[in-house]
Amino acid sequence: MSMLSLRIRIFLSMIILIVIASVLMASISIIQFKNEAKEYHQERLDRKENAIKEHINYVLSTTTYPLTQANLPLIFKDKIHELADIHNVDINIYSLKGKLLKSSKATFSVDKVAPPIPKYIISLVESSVEKRYVDIKNVNGIKNRSSYSQIKDDKFKPLGILNIPYVEDDGFYENELQQFLLRLSQVYSFMLIVAFALAYFLSTYITKSLKTISDKINETSLNQKNEKIVIEANSKEINLLINAYNGMVNKLEESAAKLAQSEREQAWREMAKQVAHEIKNPLTPMRLTVQSFQRKFDPNDPELKQKLNDYSKTLIQQIDTMSAVASAFSNFASMPAQQNETLNVVQVVELALDIFNEDFISFESSNNFIVTKLDRTQLIRIITNLVKNAIQSIPEEQEEKLVLVTVIEVEATVIISVKDNGIGIEPEHTEHVFEPKFTTKTSGMGLGLGIIKNIIENYKGTITFESEQGKGSTFIVSLPILK
Repeated sequence: MSMLSLRIRIFLSMIILIVIASVLMASISIIQFKNEAKEYHQERLDRKENAIKEHINYVLSTTTYPLTQANLPLIFKDKIHELADIHNVDINIYSLKGKLLKSSKATFSVDKVAPPIPKYIISLVESSVEKRYVDIKNVNGIKNRSSYSQIKDDKFKPLGILNIPYVEDDGFYENELQQFLLRLSQVYSFMLIVAFALAYFLSTYITKSLKTISDKINETSLNQKNEKIVIEANSKEINLLINAYNGMVNKLEESAAKLAQSEREQAWREMAKQVAHEIKNPLTPMRLTVQSFQRKFDPNDPELKQKLNDYSKTLIQQIDTMSAVASAFSNFASMPAQQNETLNVVQVVELALDIFNEDFISFESSNNFIVTKLDRTQLIRIITNLVKNAIQSIPEEQEEKLVLVTVIEVEATVIISVKDNGIGIEPEHTEHVFEPKFTTKTSGMGLGLGIIKNIIENYKGTITFESEQGKGSTFIVSLPILK
């Protein structure tokens, strides 16, 4: 998911702020109205109950009946309807055990056997300090309050329990709440429209200069003449950013000039290193060939002429390689171009190995003839480089030394492997083996494996290796057989 731009974030922040404020205001208003309605009904029930109890006390003080629980139905026979009409509520009088004694409801609306007061309510009434309890229940979504309090005689002895059922009518408050929310939504809708316009113009104003700077930065390049930003913003922070960009452009021009000079110098250094390495490669086998010829020269050897021809061919091949490198350098081109010829890979590999005097170098081949089209000079360079690396990977003090070169043909592919029992390659170096200039030797430019990798890949081939530290390495070259 892409990141939102600063302009959109400023815009959304203002809109979200207005929406959150409106939701909070509406929520607080709803809670406030509900609390007011609750307090109103609670106070209203308390007032009605106090007024009714004063009226009841007056009736008890003026009656001619003895003040006993059994006489309560007689005392309030007619008075209970009068009380209900005056105070506009239903009134029920129960015994201290919870049995209904008298009710203001019409006779036909009262059950034949009225349900008694639940025992837990009687217990709550008796245990409270005020000898009073208000039971609240929701019936069909409407909140019903019922107050229960004791009726006492002139000596404050309980005679019975007064019950006043009260149904909360929240119509007035609900209507007021709806009207308030309607007005609130209208106000905040207007504010939302204003916020949309204000957020749009404000975000555009803030990000206009930033957009100019962003466009200039995107156009900035090391390879071209970069223009400075010539605007004066109304923001101190943006002006600082513009000044920083213009300063960067000045430094970039200086760096570009220095970099161009450095790149030219580095290009010449790399070319010199590469040519030196490529020339040094054939010099080593040439020296070994001359030394071997000098040491083994015997005027009376019957095969002297054949050996002299072999040594001459080897020297000529290496001289041709050096000549090709020199020609490429003089033409400012890459390494010698491919001069493909039909050749026997087995024979060329054997010939390349003849220049090495080490007696621990072995050669094996699955066939005597594996014919393909390759550049003879480049193939010799591959073998020479890999074998030389294999020899150098074996410590001088190691007793048993082995370098095994194998050539096999597998499904129209010639596979050349060079195996040694040297020190191997450390795990942290395995990813960098074919990188130019990488080497673990104390001398050399480290260009050899990188160059032969390019040669092999030009033939659509591959070079891989397997290595175990302390046991040796095997480099495997795979080349397609071309007819």
